[in-house]
Amino acid sequence: MMGLLYRIADRLRRRRYAENHGRIGEDLAHRFLRSRGCTVVARNYHTLSGSGEIDLVAWDGGKLAFIEVKTRGSEDFGPPEGAVDAEKRERVERAARDYARRADIAWRDTRFDIVSVVLERPPRIEWLRDAF
Repeated sequence: MMGLLYRIADRLRRRRYAENHGRIGEDLAHRFLRSRGCTVVARNYHTLSGSGEIDLVAWDGGKLAFIEVKTRGSEDFGPPEGAVDAEKRERVERAARDYARRADIAWRDTRFDIVSVVLERPPRIEWLRDAF
């Protein structure tokens, strides 16, 4: 029953956000991580100063993962994870430090992941743990 509801929601979302690959990719990544036993605790976390942003924050076992989701319609211009450059990593890390401080999480209990989504039929999702 839940599978049917997810498929209906996917169709509606794709119709509504047809040009917003990022939104669709984040939704798919969120569901993917939950199906792998993660507990997603935040989506689109922003620092108060606006200096950093994290797509997803999730507990994976005893580690809090700060997850950057990259989505592409195809791999014609390279894999999605290739778009996570040094500047993007720095912005994610800045937001992660803010989040960990506010949530009182030890830095040694965190890591940085990338979820790569290619919007093929069916979508191809790859989870890169400890990506940076």
